[in-house]
Amino acid sequence: LCGFAVGWAAGSLLAPRSGREVQEELRHRIELVIEEGRRAAEARKAELEAELQAAKRGEALS
Repeated sequence: LCGFAVGWAAGSLLAPRSGREVQEELRHRIELVIEEGRRAAEARKAELEAELQAAKRGEALS
C-alpha cells in the first residue's frame, strides 16, 4: 500500500497537470487510504472483541 502511494505520488508529480489538480488528486487518494485504514481497523477491532468474548466464555480461540 505504501509502495503504491509513493509510486502514484511520483507519477502524479511528473504528469503534465496543474499544481491544483495534483493537490486535489493527492488529497483524494490520501482520504481513500485513510478510509481504507479505518475500515481495516474497525474490522480487526471487531475480530479481537469477538475473540475476547470467546476467551471469557472459555471457548477455544481460532
